[in-house]
Amino acid sequence: MNEGFFERKKKELGVALNDKQKAAVLSNEGPLLILASPGSGKTTTIIMKIGYLIEIKGVNPARIKAVTFSRASANDMKERFKKFFPKLPQVDFSTIHSLAYKIVQEHFRNLNISYQLIEGSDSDRYLNKRTILRNIYKQVNNERITEDKLEELITSISYIKNKLLPKEQWLEFQSIIPKFSLIVDRYKHIKESNRMQLLLDYDDMLIIANNALQQNPSLLAKYQGSFDFVLTDESQDTSLVQHKIIEQLVQRHKNLCVVADDDQSIYGWRGAEPQYLLDFKNVYPTAKIIFMEQNYRSSKNIVATANEFIKQNNKRYHKNMFTENPESRPIVFKQLMNSSLQPKHLALEVKHLNDFKNTAILYRNNISSIVLIDYFEREGIPFYMKDSDNLFFNHWLVEDVLNFMRLSFDLRRIDIFEKIYTKFGGYFSREQLEKLRRIPGDESVFDKLLQLPNLQNYQKPYIEGYKKSYEKIKTCTIKEVIRIIRKELGLDSVIENGSKRFGYNADSLFDILNTLAMIAESTSTMKEFAERLKYLDAVMKESKKYRGKNAVTFSTFHSSKGLEFENVYMIDLIDGVIPSVFPKDDDKSEDWKEEREEEVRLFYVGMTRAIHNLQLVTYSRKFEKNVDASQFWKHVKRIVNQSIKHTEQYRIPSTQYKVSKPKEHKRNNPNALKDKNLLKNGTIIKHHVFGNGKIISCDTETIEIQFSQNIKKLQIAICIEHGLIELVE
Repeated sequence: MNEGFFERKKKELGVALNDKQKAAVLSNEGPLLILASPGSGKTTTIIMKIGYLIEIKGVNPARIKAVTFSRASANDMKERFKKFFPKLPQVDFSTIHSLAYKIVQEHFRNLNISYQLIEGSDSDRYLNKRTILRNIYKQVNNERITEDKLEELITSISYIKNKLLPKEQWLEFQSIIPKFSLIVDRYKHIKESNRMQLLLDYDDMLIIANNALQQNPSLLAKYQGSFDFVLTDESQDTSLVQHKIIEQLVQRHKNLCVVADDDQSIYGWRGAEPQYLLDFKNVYPTAKIIFMEQNYRSSKNIVATANEFIKQNNKRYHKNMFTENPESRPIVFKQLMNSSLQPKHLALEVKHLNDFKNTAILYRNNISSIVLIDYFEREGIPFYMKDSDNLFFNHWLVEDVLNFMRLSFDLRRIDIFEKIYTKFGGYFSREQLEKLRRIPGDESVFDKLLQLPNLQNYQKPYIEGYKKSYEKIKTCTIKEVIRIIRKELGLDSVIENGSKRFGYNADSLFDILNTLAMIAESTSTMKEFAERLKYLDAVMKESKKYRGKNAVTFSTFHSSKGLEFENVYMIDLIDGVIPSVFPKDDDKSEDWKEEREEEVRLFYVGMTRAIHNLQLVTYSRKFEKNVDASQFWKHVKRIVNQSIKHTEQYRIPSTQYKVSKPKEHKRNNPNALKDKNLLKNGTIIKHHVFGNGKIISCDTETIEIQFSQNIKKLQIAICIEHGLIELVE
C-alpha cells in the first residue's frame, strides 16, 4: 500500500521521493525530528506526509495542524498542498502567532476580559506599539528616539519575551538603549493598567497563550483534543515560548513532526532557540531522528564546499550534505582594491550574465544595498529589494547632514540650527539655545552665538571656525561639503564621543556618512544631492513591483533563506561585517562562541542559495581604510584550494571525468526545443540538469515545471537560447 501511494504520486505529479524522504512520510507514530539540509526537498516531503496521513491513514484533515514560521510560508504550503492533492480538503496551515491568537481569544472570552492589539492593522494611531514606546523613551531619556533605536528597542523587548526572561533579568540584558529595563517596565505597566481592556502586542499573545494552557486544564484539554497530528516547519527559528506552546499541545498523543535544520538557525537575536533541537531527545526520549542530507538544488562543488565550511561549528548535529548533481562553474573569489569598485564590478557581471531574474546579490547589512541602488539605477539595471525595512533614507544621520546643508542657504535659520545644535563640536547647551532664540536682529546664528552672556571660553574659537567653514561650503563640491560637515563642523567627533558614552557602533554611522559621500560624487549641487536621496528612496520602494519579474534580487543573508538563484554574489565580505563578532582580549566566552557559530550559519545560508554560480566578493580598502578579507572568505578559499589539490592528486583520466567549464552554457543539442509555442500546460519536457518534468503553468516569459523532487520556475528565453530543454515523446 505504501509503495502504491508513492508510485501513484510519481505518475500523477512526477514526484519521486528518496529513501529518507519516504521514511519521513511513513514515520507517524510519536515524536519525529526531520533534519533537512538546504535544498533537500523538505516542503515536498511535508506536503506528501500530510497527504499520506489523509489518503492512506484515513486521518481527518481537520485533525492535522501544520505550523509554519511566516504567513508567506503558510500560504506557500497551502498552494503546494492544493497542487499536490487537489481533491483533498484543505489542511490548517498557519503561523504560531495565529494559533496563539485563537487560544488568547478563547481564554479572554472565558474570563470576560476585553483586549486590543497595538500593532498591525488592528491598532489605531494612539494605541500603537511604536507610538507608545516613542512616548515612553522620551519620558525616560528626555529626548526623541530615532527610528534605528526604536527598531533596536522593539527587537530587544521581543527577545526577552521570547526567551521568557523574568523581570529580575531585564537589568542584566545587554542593550544599547539607555534605561532599557525601566522602559520595558513602563511599557508593561501601560499595557496592563486597565484590567478590563488589556493592550497586546504579538509577543504578548505567545506568552499569554503559553500561560493559559499551563493554568487552564480545560482549555489545554480542548486544544490537545483538537489535533491528532502536529507538524512544525522551520523549527530552528522557533523561540523558547513557541516551543513550549507546541510541547503542551502534543503532550497527550506526542504525534509531533518537527522539520528543521540546526545549521540554518540565524535568528538568535530574535530569540530563536536552536539548542532546543539539540536537546530534542531529552524532551522527547522516544523521538526518531531522520537526516535528509541530499541536496537537489546546488552543483556538486558548491554543496561539498558548504558542507565542509559548516563543520567548523561544534553545537550541531553532525550531518554530511551531498548531491548527485554534476559539477558546475568553480566558486569565484574576487578581491577588489577598494569597496568603491564593488558596484561597478557587480553591474558588469550581471550585464554579462543577462539573466537578471535568476541572479541575487546578498549582503550582511542593509546599508550595502544603498550604493547598489544608486549605481544600478544609473546603469538601468532593474532590481527587486527583498527587505522592506530599509530605513537608510529616513535615518536621523541622513537628516542631520541635510540640515547642515540647509543651514548654509540661510545662516539666520535658528529653527534649522535647533535640529542639529547638539551635532556641532562646540557642545552647545539647551540653556544657550533658549537664550539664542531671544536675541533680536537679523544676524546669523553664529554671530548671535558670539553674543551669548553664558558663552564658554572654549566655544568662541569653535563658533568662529564654523563661520569660516560655512563660507567655504558655498564654493565646494558636495563630497567636500560632507567632509567639512564631518571634520570642521565636528560631526565625526560627536559620533565618536557618543559611541563611547552610549555604547553604540560608531563604524555603522561612519558607513552611512561614507555612503552619502559616494552618492554625492554624481551630483553637482546640494539641492541636486537632496533630490537624489529623495529619488533613490522612491526607487527603492518602487522596486517591490519587480518581484517575480526580470530583475536582480537584492537581499540580506537573513531574508534570502528559503530562496534559490542560478547566480549568487555574496558581497562586502570583510572582517567586522561578517563575521561581525570578535572576542574581547582573546577571551572566547560561551556567548562569543554562540554568536560566532550563528555568523557561520548565516554565511552558510548565503552560500547554499546558489544553484550553479557562486561568487564571493571582498576588497582591501573601505572608504580610505585598510580592511581584512573576511575570515569566512579565506576559510572557503582554503577548502576549495585543498579540494583542487586533492582532485589533481587523484585525477581520473579526462575521458572518464570532466568538470563543466565556466562558459559552457550553450549546448549543441539537436533535439533542443526552438519553438516556445510548443510549451503548454501538461507537456512533458526534459531539462539537461533536472531531468524529466511536467509543465504545470506557462505564460509568455516563464514556465513552471514539476520535476521528480521539486518545482522549478524557468525563463523560456534562457532555456531556448541555451538549448536546455527538449520535448519528450
